[in-house]
Amino acid sequence: MNIFRSIYIFLKALLRLAFVIVNNIYCIPTYCIWMLLILPLKKYHPALYWRIEGFFFHWLLSMVTLWSWSAGYHIVEMGDDIRHCLEDRTLVLVNHQSTGDVPMMMATLNPKPKVLPSVMWIMDYVFKFTNFGIVSVVHEDHFILSGKSQRDQGILLLRKHLRESYLPLKRKLMVLFPEGGFLRKRKETSQRYAIKNNLPHLEHVTIPRMGAIRAIMDELATHKEESEQPTANNNKFGSDFEYRGAKLAKRYHDPLSFSDTGCIKDPNSPMKDPNEDVLSWILDITIGYPGGRPIDLSHIIFGHRDPCQTFLYYRLYHLSEVPKEEEAFSKWLLDRWVEKETMLEQFYTSGEFPQKSSAYLIPPRPVTQNNLRFLLLHLFFMLSSYVHYIIISFIISKING
Repeated sequence: MNIFRSIYIFLKALLRLAFVIVNNIYCIPTYCIWMLLILPLKKYHPALYWRIEGFFFHWLLSMVTLWSWSAGYHIVEMGDDIRHCLEDRTLVLVNHQSTGDVPMMMATLNPKPKVLPSVMWIMDYVFKFTNFGIVSVVHEDHFILSGKSQRDQGILLLRKHLRESYLPLKRKLMVLFPEGGFLRKRKETSQRYAIKNNLPHLEHVTIPRMGAIRAIMDELATHKEESEQPTANNNKFGSDFEYRGAKLAKRYHDPLSFSDTGCIKDPNSPMKDPNEDVLSWILDITIGYPGGRPIDLSHIIFGHRDPCQTFLYYRLYHLSEVPKEEEAFSKWLLDRWVEKETMLEQFYTSGEFPQKSSAYLIPPRPVTQNNLRFLLLHLFFMLSSYVHYIIISFIISKING
């Protein structure tokens, strides 16, 4: 029986690998051709160009989502209701365990309307040279330089990118993995640093690096009004649930639109919100893999790991709840990672994240995908590839003839 199962897993892995390769062949080149065809719009009608590019970007990320979905690696989300922040400028902070983290994030955001087109991903510079690198270049994601020798230059380039791409393109969510590397690679170094600096000992996460986050806060959070101050503590399992939940619920369900300082805005007013170009929220996401065994890219491609559920726990903070002073902010961020450590310890022990009962928290719920949409997108990309092939072949034959 084990022999037959091994043969089945091997054959399935080969078929999935072939599918992923072919999927890349008929999706990424045709995406590039479409972007080339509409390139004049970038100069003469940039809003339309970026709207079309956003659709294509979302569709390509749906292809990646299908890889994990079809392998049985599904997502369960819980915690704060993140609908409150999806249309605002939001810094998304995620713990980093493996190469599967980004596909899991893509799968989580894929069913949410109008989200992925306006996401900016911040990733290691090496990803620029992967098969998906050209797509991220066109979308104007940011590739951050790593290593001590390039750290200062990397921060300067990030600041420049925020001013020249993130703000002008009206991006909303900005996804960052503050730990700067996978858990298995950074754990030992992080623990040595913690001992040296009298910081908490962490097993399931590593101490977050401050450089990129500090640059983002300096560029996008310095103009916030200080009139709305936090009035509750930030203890994850304390009384701030009701305070924060009530504020988020009011903002989401109120038919009027509120500015980030709590002032009612007339939706028909032509006046520009002075806080339009600054962050409104920080979304802290804790990824928990079953048994503490992260899903990696090889699992997603080959599908040789048994189907399982990955849990994402959301913690949403309005910027008014976040300290602005550098030392206080560093402590606040470290506290969030200590919370992650506690939550993951319980999750790996009991299989459940700690969940305080509250009307403002969403219970664990699966993220569902649309199979018909997957089919239609595949048909679109395959048809586009065929049409592009015919056109290019015709042009080549005319040149040679």
